[in-house]
Amino acid sequence: MAPVRGMLYLQRTVLTRIYNDRWGIGLRAFSNQGAAATSSPQPPPPPPPPEKTHFGGLKDEDRIFTNLYGLHDPFLKGAMKRGDWYRTKDLVLKGSDWIVNEVKKSGLRGRGGAGFPSGLKWSFMPKVSDGRPSYLVVNADESEPGTCKDREIMRHDPHKLLEGCLIAGVGMRATAAYIYIRGEYVNERRNLEKARKEAYEAGLLGKNACGTGYDFDVHIHFGAGAYICGEETALLESLEGKQGKPRLKPPFPANAGLYGCPTTVTNVETVAVSPTILRRGPEWFASFGRKNNSGTKLFCVSGHVNKPCTVEEEMSIPLKELIERHCGGVRGGWDNLLAVIPGGSSVPLLPKHICDDVLMDYDALKAVQSGLGTAAVIVMDKSIDVVDAIARLSYFYKHESCGQCTPCREGLSLKEGSESMQKGSRSRQLLRILFQLMMRKRLIQFSAQFCTLMSRGVNLVFKHHGIPTLMGTANNETAPDKRMLGVTRASRGHGILKEPCLGHEGYQNLPFEFSEPSIEKEKKNLG
Repeated sequence: MAPVRGMLYLQRTVLTRIYNDRWGIGLRAFSNQGAAATSSPQPPPPPPPPEKTHFGGLKDEDRIFTNLYGLHDPFLKGAMKRGDWYRTKDLVLKGSDWIVNEVKKSGLRGRGGAGFPSGLKWSFMPKVSDGRPSYLVVNADESEPGTCKDREIMRHDPHKLLEGCLIAGVGMRATAAYIYIRGEYVNERRNLEKARKEAYEAGLLGKNACGTGYDFDVHIHFGAGAYICGEETALLESLEGKQGKPRLKPPFPANAGLYGCPTTVTNVETVAVSPTILRRGPEWFASFGRKNNSGTKLFCVSGHVNKPCTVEEEMSIPLKELIERHCGGVRGGWDNLLAVIPGGSSVPLLPKHICDDVLMDYDALKAVQSGLGTAAVIVMDKSIDVVDAIARLSYFYKHESCGQCTPCREGLSLKEGSESMQKGSRSRQLLRILFQLMMRKRLIQFSAQFCTLMSRGVNLVFKHHGIPTLMGTANNETAPDKRMLGVTRASRGHGILKEPCLGHEGYQNLPFEFSEPSIEKEKKNLG
């Protein structure tokens, strides 16, 4: 057989040399196919890991904010012992594209309320400079009722925020970061400024930050306590020394932000978690929570619980488990629960029957027509008068309106209607007037071109506190029982609402038409 093998080899060699390369390639391909046909079949790929079904119970070793309660030194020496600033130079030298791609892989979404994918937002910044500097602005103007998570970071873990500013700044090719801190946060500002001074003295910030050759400055700006400055363009106006009033959009800050330069405005928590994500890997961060709701999250729980607290937990933890595991449960027991605001006063509240099994993440709360917001959980037991809560919170939104937009300035006089209901005047006529005001969508959309304060204030009174549900008792001229949202007699007697409603699903059963009738028709109805 040896001579035969030699002749075959010679024949193949001659063919390859005599004819063009296509012959040789064809013969080699034919030979390879024959070898593949005689090889053993490949084993099937391993099955995908089972989908995670239980969330919560975050282990201490998986916590990002390890000094959340101020038990350790918050400054540079203590921060470095906890792993902050560890090999930050290596992370920076991997480049902007690598940083943004890792954040995208992690699934991190903005922790300030909107929940927009952070890596995608950072990538909107221009990759090639047109001569203008780029800026990172950190929104630390934490002013929404019930929200108190960012203050714990600035007070007890300031270096985590400063390192995050450097990492995020490099990712979006920014030359400086501005931290806009709420005016009432005096102690937090003091700790943050001390930490900033330490970072400059250690060469971690400023010229040649961390020895990388990258120049990056961090500035701290003290606000004056205006809630409206939490809106990103109003914040930029305030930074520029102007009145804190929202700008008309577009242009958006990524194109023309601070001083007309490309700018990204982001939340304290979003920035602070980025160094840990890069060190431990995006897969580690994405292993927590449900798909598209990944990571850990700071929850600040207040109201009628036995132990109010701010705690870091896994995203998608059940609301009931969050309250009972970390807050000692609802005051008077779970059966004494009336409702919960899951994400600060700007999101609709949830009645008890939804709180029993809802998960705390963006998609789960959106499915029940509420929202995660800032994850500021406000718990209300059955001792609360929801109409009083309406009046108190609507006063906040009216007081904080900048007055720039007529729809917001005049529309938030919903407060007067809330006060009328608070005094016991809950006639069908009053409810119709308030509801028709809400349904003037064009006014709300016009106002939303500047900011969302009006829509938040309107949602507060309607979607938030269940005005449609109150219609169940509104066929009487007055409704003695003031509690709403299906927790008392909202569906008794009139058959208007079979169960508590949330959002627009319940509007179909209202005792009057709400399809934006003309003013003349509405006047006739009210007459």
